[in-house]
Amino acid sequence: MTYGKDMTYGMDGRDGAYGTDTPYGTDAAYGTDATHGDAAYAPGPGGYADGFPEDAVHLGGARFQSDPTALYRELRRDHGAVAPVRLDGGLPAWLVLGYRELHLVTADSALFSRDPARWNQWPRVPADWPLAPMIGRNQNSVLHTVGQHHRERAGVIAEALESVDPFVLKRYAEEYADDLIDGFCAFGRTELISQYATLLPVRVLARVYGFPDEEGPYIVKALNDLTDSGENALAGQRCLSESVAALVREKHVTGGHDVLSRMLRNPYGFTDEEVVQDLMVMMVAGHQPTADWIGNSLRLMFTDDRFTVSLSGGRHSVPEAMNEVLWEDTPSQNVAGRWATADTTLGNRRVHEGDMLILGVAAANYDPQVRTDSYTLTGGNNAFFSFGHGEHRCPFPAQEISEVVARAAIEVLLDRLPDIELAVPATSLNWRRSPWQRGLAALPVRYTPAPPYGRA
Repeated sequence: MTYGKDMTYGMDGRDGAYGTDTPYGTDAAYGTDATHGDAAYAPGPGGYADGFPEDAVHLGGARFQSDPTALYRELRRDHGAVAPVRLDGGLPAWLVLGYRELHLVTADSALFSRDPARWNQWPRVPADWPLAPMIGRNQNSVLHTVGQHHRERAGVIAEALESVDPFVLKRYAEEYADDLIDGFCAFGRTELISQYATLLPVRVLARVYGFPDEEGPYIVKALNDLTDSGENALAGQRCLSESVAALVREKHVTGGHDVLSRMLRNPYGFTDEEVVQDLMVMMVAGHQPTADWIGNSLRLMFTDDRFTVSLSGGRHSVPEAMNEVLWEDTPSQNVAGRWATADTTLGNRRVHEGDMLILGVAAANYDPQVRTDSYTLTGGNNAFFSFGHGEHRCPFPAQEISEVVARAAIEVLLDRLPDIELAVPATSLNWRRSPWQRGLAALPVRYTPAPPYGRA
């Protein structure tokens, strides 16, 4: 059986711009003629909301990719710990920049709900809004449930993921890493994002989740399109949903000991639709951030003086680099979101009931009250927000799976190609355009050609 092969998603990973040049910005025409009803902000000229600060920054603009650290510093200087931003179409939201404020928002699920149905801007959102898959008004997933129902679903996911043997997981990751490296090791040059980082995590996850091994590569582009929130986001979401639904139907018949089969045997009687939505969340959260963790860590090791000296010394610098990336270039830059359940004040900002709050994970990690010296290594400190916080944080087993896969990918690459180095000036590297994720568009490298390992 095949999943998604009749869609427009192939096995070639990132062949194409993946939203890096799509014209979504403050000039988009979304919502200019909509009405709010009793929403907190009424539409104004140009599609922007009257009553919302005029100097709100467009979330996902070029500087969020080119120089986010400086941008967050400027936003904190001009607005404090909570800054006004606009989403595509001029829809208003608050970007939580402060570490303390982000901790408060993620810890208080009563005042800051995870339920997107509370958003006071839905009347202005068009059917083809490209950010819809990441906001999730009509998605019945674990991300958007609250209370006891959320705890039950999160518990089922955590228990299913805990069943993954870390030694087996590492073996899968190393096998797939060797297979991918065999494809380019003899050439002396390659591009690591499209040929390696974006192909490895989904193949490993597909196997442990229960997809037939050969189906893994077919969902790579769907996942990338969805998380980049570009013009192909809705198509990517549909493709992934159809693939997961087909697998759920099959697992009802065949069963197994994989993650999905364990989820289907839950004691709460969750519907197939609920399981489909939850597995989609697990795939999105497990694939792209892990791929970006690999790419961002390798970039750091190739370009940062703190790591280039130790790179030739072997593996001892890999975990350190991976931890630094979660502070300095975390894959999950901004997370949507939380919604205020009542009028409140946060960071000296008046937040209305129904307002959206974007979790500025990267900005909070760089809060000068927390990181007084951003150049000094954190020494293993893992108090970052990169995996979330509070009731809706990433489950610990999922975090461990991501770490095993990312570390195996980096270590195998360095073992196989020990003199690998950046093939272009570091300043020429470009970041993929996404308001949510931070990952390289390309990472060209060179190395001494090596023979294929030939594991298969």
